[in-house]
Formats: sequence, C-alpha cells, structure tokens
Amino acid sequence: MTVTNDNVPVGIIGGTGLTSLSNIQITGEETVTTAWGEPSSALVRGQLGDQPVIFLARHGNPHRIPPHQVNYRANIQALHDAGARVLVGVNAVGGIHANMGPAHIVIPDQLIDYTWGRASTFFEGELEEVTHIDFTWPYDQEARQVLIDAARAASLSFSGFGVYGATQGPRLETAAEIRRMERDGCDIVGMTGMPEAVLAAELGLRYVSLGLVVNWAAGKTDHIITMAEIEEAIAQGMSGVRQILERSMASLGQLALTPRSS
Repeated sequence: MTVTNDNVPVGIIGGTGLTSLSNIQITGEETVTTAWGEPSSALVRGQLGDQPVIFLARHGNPHRIPPHQVNYRANIQALHDAGARVLVGVNAVGGIHANMGPAHIVIPDQLIDYTWGRASTFFEGELEEVTHIDFTWPYDQEARQVLIDAARAASLSFSGFGVYGATQGPRLETAAEIRRMERDGCDIVGMTGMPEAVLAAELGLRYVSLGLVVNWAAGKTDHIITMAEIEEAIAQGMSGVRQILERSMASLGQLALTPRSS
C-alpha cells in the first residue's frame, strides 16, 4: 500500500477538559487491548478536515482515571498499533511563568520529570539488550513548529516555549514545591506530561504537547485554587486549543510520513 497522509492518522490524546472532540467527523470506534493492558478509553477514529485522526481520552470518558493511574504504556502502544506516527498530547496545566496565566496556551519545548513509581519505559523485562534513547529534546521540533504556526495564524494568545514540570498528582502542588520548580526553570506544571513523552520517543513517534493553562500554580495568587476557576479557564481557552488542532492537522499528517529525527 502506498502511504499518504490520506491513510496515516494523527493521534490526539485529550486530557482534562477534552474528553471528546465536537468538531471531529467520527468514522468509527474500537475497543482494543495491548501487551501492556487496556488503554484509558476506546480509540475514536474520524476526520478533522481532510486529515484522519485517532482520538483517545487520557483519563477515560467520562473523566475517571487519576494521572498517576493512567496506563500510559497501553495508551501509546494502542495509538502506535492503530497507525498513528504523530501524537498531540493536550494537557491542562498550571501557570508558573508570569506571562502564562489562565486560558493561555503553551507549546512547551522542554520538560522536567518529578513523577515517581510510574511505568515509564517499554524496555524492561526479558530483554536481549539494554536500550538508552536520546531524550535531549523531548518534544518533536517540527511538530512544535506546526502548532506554533497554527496558533499564530489563529491570532491566539500563546507561548511557543516553556519548560513543563511533570508532578505525581492527583493532589495539586504546595507553594514551596512551586517555588522549587520555578528555581529549577519550570514555566508550567502538570501531571500527565510524563511518561507519555518518553514512551512516544521509545516507539519512534513524533510527540508534541499542547498545554492550556487552567489556573495559576500554587502560591502565584493570594487565594486557593478552585475547580470553578479551572472550569472557567477551560471554557475560555479550549476553543483556542481546538482551533490549533484544526489548523495543524494537514501539516501534522505530512510529518507522519517521515520518521522522527533523533
């Protein structure tokens, strides 16, 4: 079969606030299993414009799986086995950087992993050899540029850079933890960025994060973080996320035809 962007789907992993895509033309849905168990949800196949996509709800649909219990290996393996070679992980995050407040969109270029105890590699068990992948640039640079171009074309408020700090959850962070993360260089904080990014890299997939800031991180305001505040930011910002996804799909589909650069 000749491989074209007509038959190579782009994978979209939806997080908090994005358990489904209203603008996707659904063509099918399948429940799958992998060697690592079952993914968080069924794989929803469809079209965004002319580009085939596969959508997976990271926390299940409805939202029911906390970040530390997501089967990240099954999710990434299922999308890979379904044919996706480019993945967009949509992440709800807290803002640490002074210019990254609620409803702001961030396309990060780096990450720091503070999680623990999560199954974070495919390379374990009875192996013929040990594999150490290069992870200097955790997000695919070409895919990032596609999202940046789409955000710019849509005239959205966004940042085309940022260090994502991945924490364990499900609790939010303390103000002292955020001060530490800020000293470490983190601009945003979330709970699902790892091990999703490294698992995609291990399978040779192009992976990029599309972050929506849903609250100021702990200690960045004089009040506690509330779900009402988070839901308001999601309502304000998710339309921008959807615009970026729509505008970027064709170009991401083209990237799916070429392997991830190391």
